This record gives sequence, C-alpha cells and structure tokens, in this order.
Amino acid sequence: MKKTRQAGWKAALPFLLPSMVGFILFSILPMITQLFISVTDWDGLSELTLFSDFGGFMQQFYVGLQNYVEIFTSKELYQVLGNTLWFIVLYIPLMLVAAMAVALVLNSKIRGVGFLRVVYYIPVITSWVAGALIWKWALSPQYGIINSLLGLVGIDGPNWLQSSQWAIPAIVLASVWKDMGYFGLMLMAGLQGINRQYYEAAAIDGAGKVKQFFRITLPLLTPTLFFILIISMISSFQLFPQIMIMTPDGGPGGSTMMLVERIYKYGFRYYEMGYASAYSWILFAILLVLTGIQMKLQKKWVNYDD
Repeated sequence: MKKTRQAGWKAALPFLLPSMVGFILFSILPMITQLFISVTDWDGLSELTLFSDFGGFMQQFYVGLQNYVEIFTSKELYQVLGNTLWFIVLYIPLMLVAAMAVALVLNSKIRGVGFLRVVYYIPVITSWVAGALIWKWALSPQYGIINSLLGLVGIDGPNWLQSSQWAIPAIVLASVWKDMGYFGLMLMAGLQGINRQYYEAAAIDGAGKVKQFFRITLPLLTPTLFFILIISMISSFQLFPQIMIMTPDGGPGGSTMMLVERIYKYGFRYYEMGYASAYSWILFAILLVLTGIQMKLQKKWVNYDD
C-alpha cells in the first residue's frame, strides 16, 4: 500500500510541480514578504532591499508591532468592521433570496427560459467599473432612474451615495445585481442534482410546492448554500471596485470605508506600505477565523446525504 502511494506521488509530481512552483512564487513568497513589511514603516518608494540586504532593511525600517498597535487602538478599524458587518447583514440575505429566485426560475420549464439563462448572466460578465458607473447614474438623486421610479409611487428617494445612512444599502443593491447570477448558477446546478423521485413521492403524500421547497429543496441544497456563504463572506470583506467608483474616499462620513479600500489608500495613496501590510494581515486573520467557524458550524446544518 505504501509503495503504491509513493508510486502515485511520483507519477503525479510532474503534473503538480508547475502549479506548486507558481503557488510558492506568487502566493506564499509575497505573503512572507508582506509579513516582514508589516513590521516596518517602509513607504513603498524607497528601495526594497528585503532580499538583498535583509539586515540593513530591517535596521532602517523596523518598528516592531507598532503598526498593529496603532490599527487596533484607532477608531478607524472598528468603523471599518462596523461598515463591513452592516454590508454583510444586508447583502447576504438579499443575495441568497435573489439568487434562489433566479435559480428556481431558470430551473423551471417556462417558455423562453433559454433566453433568460443568457440574459441573467450579463451582470456577472460585466466589468465592475462599467457596472458601478451604471449604478452611480441610476442612484443619482436628480437624474437616477431609481428615484424617478420611487417618485411615481409618491416616495421621495434619498440621496443614496451622498448619505451616510444610505450609502451602504446602495452598494448592496449594486453588489446583489452583480453577484446574483453567479450564485444563481450554482444554486441551479444544485437544483438539477436533486433526484426528482423525492418530489414525486412528496406529491403522492399530498405535499404542496411550498412544503416540498422547505422539506426537500432547501435541505438538499445546504452543501451549495454552505459554499455560497463561504464565498460571499470572503467577498464581503474584499469590497473594492464598487466602493472606489461609487463612493470614493470612504463615502460620506467614512460610511463606506472597507478593509481592502483602506489597504489601497494607505499603500498606494499615503505610501505607508508597512501600515497597509498590517491591515492585510488583519484581514487574513479575520477571514481565517470566520471560515474556521463556518467549517465547524456546518456540521449542525449542512446535509450531505443524497
């Protein structure tokens, strides 16, 4: 058995080696480099001699844990985390409902479903730059179509992107529009993998469509839903293009400051690369902990039985 396993590794190694080398060079090595930079006050403009003269570089720029201490003792980090939490609370439930609706429609046998399967995916393949500009226009308080539609039913639309109260909901709307097709495709694949005999047996027992959905569809979709929750949680902490285009400079009153947006600002606008690297490792730690918690909790609600 051991010899067979070793032979398998030897046979697979030539195929795995290119990917492993790329992973080490473009993922592991940059992470290690960033870890060292996070304990310095390197500005990103001075010559980076971390590899050629490690001792000299650290002697010149080393500040220890000062960057981390400053981040954790500042109000900014907690405002950023609060903004992110508010986005997650609004985004994930709305996105799941929208993606499920898309999946149920596209998995049905209604007329023209083939055309709908093409149209619904257009936002996913649309550039975030173009999509964010479209939404920035649509949410304009004077000329936007959303406030115009609200006005037709007697509702005075808010100043979406200029309001600290409504900026995050505006970003959520744009993000759900962009992502629901992607996650809807995953859910549709999950729906098509459910054995139709379950529904036939339930119908014979007198179960209606609603009961079938909650007793059969949802339980058997939990593996797909779990994967979507992992991906959407990670993407929620990595908001960047929609933030930068729709609400530059962190939005009104800092209401749309996010972790990746802060990393970009400190690294490439303020030239505090050590501070930005510390923020990056804090983001990594948060995602690692949250993913670990989700992996533990999945045992209580994810059903892997066919």
